[in-house]
Amino acid sequence: MTKHIFVTGGVVSSLGKGLTSASIGMVLERRGLSVRMQKLDPYINVDPGTMSPYQHGEVYVLDDGSETDLDLGHYERFTNSPLTRDSNYTTGQIYLSVIEKERRGEFLGKTVQVIPHITNEIKSVIHKLAGDDVDVVITEIGGTVGDIESQPFLEAIRQFSLDVGKENCLYIHLTLVPYLKAAAELKTKPTQHSVGQMRQIGIQPDILICRCERSISREDREKIALFCNVPLEAVIEEKDKDFSIYEVPLSLVDNGLDELIVKKLHLHAETLDLDIWRDLLHRLRNPKHEISIAVVGKYAEHVDAYKSIYEAIDHAGMHHQAQIRIGRIHSEAIEREGPERLLAGYDGILCPGGFGERGIEGKVEAIRFARERGIPFFGICLGMQCAVIEFGRNVVGLVNAHSTEFNKDTPHPVICLLNEQKEITRKGGTMRLGAHPCKLDPSSTSAACYGEELISARHRHRYEFNNVYRQQFAANGVVFAGLSPDESLVEIVEIPEHPWFVAVQFHPEFKSKPTCAHPLFAGFVGAAIERHSMKSDRSRETEPASESIEG
Repeated sequence: MTKHIFVTGGVVSSLGKGLTSASIGMVLERRGLSVRMQKLDPYINVDPGTMSPYQHGEVYVLDDGSETDLDLGHYERFTNSPLTRDSNYTTGQIYLSVIEKERRGEFLGKTVQVIPHITNEIKSVIHKLAGDDVDVVITEIGGTVGDIESQPFLEAIRQFSLDVGKENCLYIHLTLVPYLKAAAELKTKPTQHSVGQMRQIGIQPDILICRCERSISREDREKIALFCNVPLEAVIEEKDKDFSIYEVPLSLVDNGLDELIVKKLHLHAETLDLDIWRDLLHRLRNPKHEISIAVVGKYAEHVDAYKSIYEAIDHAGMHHQAQIRIGRIHSEAIEREGPERLLAGYDGILCPGGFGERGIEGKVEAIRFARERGIPFFGICLGMQCAVIEFGRNVVGLVNAHSTEFNKDTPHPVICLLNEQKEITRKGGTMRLGAHPCKLDPSSTSAACYGEELISARHRHRYEFNNVYRQQFAANGVVFAGLSPDESLVEIVEIPEHPWFVAVQFHPEFKSKPTCAHPLFAGFVGAAIERHSMKSDRSRETEPASESIEG
């Protein structure tokens, strides 16, 4: 029977349940087990697709077009677990499904209640991931214990062990052990209260993972074990990682978590092999190059809004054994202060996606700066559209060229609405979403990066390159390096005369892993390293020769 691990959180939010869940999944896979990952989110939105990046961070898109929580990005980066729309459910989706069943008469006139109807629906979506070919399903419960929104989910996973047997379920509770500077000591009371709330619900955690700034003494671990009713070996320290999030799995292994899980769930696991993971951390700690990349975005001050972008850059850094300093540049700041002041000195410039008119002109100016100065440039989604606008205005000579998303009356709509989007007014899940094939020009930079001519890439957009302008752009030096198989949609634009100028309509960051950097990110960072080396060589050539002193 498939075993189930439930990961819950307490004391405060943002403790890193998603990262911890992904790390557990990765370690179990490295022990030869088949793992499936799932996130259950308590908020009422039907999906994250309509939520502000400032509130929720990035929307992570799967191959099947599902708009999901950013924690699923951790799951894909750390594990090989196949993710689908069954990997992420919200309260909104759960209630919507129950209401639709009630409207169809499936409850035979019964009063529809949280218990058992909502909890049964939650249990049914957990069961969807189980199967004969799955050893372990890891289900992360969003929010923290004590939240009103989380109660139906916690009640459902309490019932779940009664349905499948306690021997097939494991409850892992992630909590905080804060360090109080004034008292110069760690405090275990918040963890005790958090576990106390879990036990009131009817869930006794089997394992406690304790986030902390400083190492937890044996005395404090014994106190936590005693008051939280768990064995001492089940109190696992997860100390903050200053160097890299990719240290987390090794830290959990060092604290014996994988052995504990295998023993408690009676799993038939292989010997742990983390050589590949240790190698990538070695590459991180011993860089051969140091470069800087500017990410010019609309949400630059909010790191989680571009979570996968930053991770993909790091992966490319590991690939090239390079330390990368990322400058988070707000596109509105470029509008105020100009690109010269904010972007001079960077070895590469990346413009990521986004929605809305705010900061667009700053992106356009940043792209012009990169194009004219020969700085490696990578445009993604909106970044590609802004590259088209910039080139149309300043090279093709299309005065006031723009996207109809921002200016419906532009005389040159070089970016326009997808035909299938023109009649859609409903929000949520209505864009061009998910994996779509793309045919590459075999002579292009992109094809050289991928090493193949037919790829699959994930999309999330409503607007596209206007085919009316293809001939004019081509005549001025743009290569349409990637097209849909029927050649009706432009997926990639390149400028061959530029050292490295690639802009894509899709989101390559969603397919990057620490153990396998995305080809385009690897190509971009490689070009930035080359530029940095050339600058260093020129600098050495212009240094005055040292004078010899005769004595």
